[in-house]
Amino acid sequence: MTTTTAPPTTLLQIKDLSKTFAVGKGAILHAVDHVSFNIQAGESLGLVGESGCGKSTLIRLITRLLDVTSGEIRFEDTILSTVAVRQFPQSRQRSQIQLVFQDPTDSLNPRYTAHDTIVEPLKRLAKIRDRGQLQRRSLELAELVGLDAELLGRFPHQLSGGQKARVGIARAIALNPKLLVLDEPTSALDVSVQAIILHLLADLKERLGMSYLFVSHDLNVVRLLCDRVLVMYLGKIVESGPVDQVFNHPRHPYTQALISAIPSFEAKPHPIPLTGEPRSPINPDPQVCRLHGRCPHGQDRCHQAMPTLEEYAPGHWAACHFPLNHVKGNSPQVA
Repeated sequence: MTTTTAPPTTLLQIKDLSKTFAVGKGAILHAVDHVSFNIQAGESLGLVGESGCGKSTLIRLITRLLDVTSGEIRFEDTILSTVAVRQFPQSRQRSQIQLVFQDPTDSLNPRYTAHDTIVEPLKRLAKIRDRGQLQRRSLELAELVGLDAELLGRFPHQLSGGQKARVGIARAIALNPKLLVLDEPTSALDVSVQAIILHLLADLKERLGMSYLFVSHDLNVVRLLCDRVLVMYLGKIVESGPVDQVFNHPRHPYTQALISAIPSFEAKPHPIPLTGEPRSPINPDPQVCRLHGRCPHGQDRCHQAMPTLEEYAPGHWAACHFPLNHVKGNSPQVA
């Protein structure tokens, strides 16, 4: 008797999503430019790219902190992109998409104790008012994230960085969300604490069955925690695919440059420089590759037609006219 595995369920679908900002007379900044991707139920998806590439804007669109310019955000069977930011807190999907912020200090109310912070979503979104029920749930969540119960009565200034991070995570998972968006959740922490928090996040994902959208500058973290990765540059997705495929066989020159910059114990690391100035995201030419002018493999065609995402291996996509071709035992070459 043969058994068949059910296909994965799509939890979040982003289709042709864009966000622009007017920055002057006739000047339009393209922060997110026609981005499309999916997140499956139970999947951990990494989002990487240099500062200013649009990562933060993208996750604020997904968590409905910003209104969409165009495109579609679909969460399960509901289109969220048509829901105004002001109306989203009343939506039933609000409790199912939660955000863990980058800085645990700035994201906590200094007038709230750890207990008050953790139970706030329960009061606002689940409308729970019973003090006993709130206290029990607060204790459950504290235990789940490894926070000592005696710390629940303390204010943020009385907690360490790691403890504040645990409070922020407990608040985010209080309503058992299906999607947790993590905006560089360990970047403000000491290295020793980072490892502990990352282990906690990996454990929570398995125990609670959540999906993650993990935003980070640390590619090693993404490689360890994520199933797939998206590489973003100047508002566009330039490469996506399974983590092992993208890290071991990058097809886009920008991805290759990012990976080459990962700190290494090699005696002679070989980071790949991207010389030249980045192109402006203000009124960008739709026919010119965003990396043109910095790309070591750029040619005339890159200035004449914007490359589109093409699949080079199962699930591995890249947007490049001259994708890198990896030969076993050799350095990547232009295909």
